Amino acid sequence: MRKFGLIGFPLTHSFSKKYFTAKFEREKIVGCQYDLYEISDISFLPDILKENPELEGINVTIPYKEKVIPFLDELDPACAAIGAVNCIQIKNGKLKGFNTDCIGFKESLEGFLAGKRPSALVLGTGGASKAVVQALKDLGINFHMVSRKNADHTFSYQDLKDNPAILQNHKLIINTTPLGTYPNTDEMPDIDPDQVSEGHHVYDLVYNPEKTFLMRSLEARGALVKNGLEMLELQAEAAWKIWN
Repeated sequence: MRKFGLIGFPLTHSFSKKYFTAKFEREKIVGCQYDLYEISDISFLPDILKENPELEGINVTIPYKEKVIPFLDELDPACAAIGAVNCIQIKNGKLKGFNTDCIGFKESLEGFLAGKRPSALVLGTGGASKAVVQALKDLGINFHMVSRKNADHTFSYQDLKDNPAILQNHKLIINTTPLGTYPNTDEMPDIDPDQVSEGHHVYDLVYNPEKTFLMRSLEARGALVKNGLEMLELQAEAAWKIWN
């Protein structure tokens, strides 16, 4: 039995297991199994590997995309540049890290923008944001990060409220935070919806619910919105190619 899986915490509403289980059935891929490995600390990863010697590939989700790096033997060069891992290939006892989030997001975003290259605000500075930033660089899109505290090349949410021109001059908003994810569906990043107009594109990496509070709020002001489901599907297929 070929085994694959996902590590993270929590994993109550995992996309990956449902996706790969359906893929194996739909494409008649036999002898493969995808499981969830919910671990409360990344230090438990060696135990997972020891207990499951058949594992050939692991996806990595919050909060371990950066914390997993010291446990790996090698990083794909593109992944090393990003600084976050969401896919691990296990081959001959060696662990190699990749980032298929970047691949999936870039392909999905290109379709969403339909040739446009508006300046972007990236909400959040965690592991998911690193893949988004690399994709924006690859696409030649200017961007600023947005966090609770301002820093070099980073706005704070208060900056956005104090200076409406920031949102007006950045027509692409990308949410890389988990805010709005089920079951906390009434949460959203701290931006003013009234500063957003029909000229904006809003890409929320959250996919559950299908339309987050952020998406609904900004769509009501005329923005075009998209969730992260397509990105997840594309990154999953990229992971499958790496494992095979």
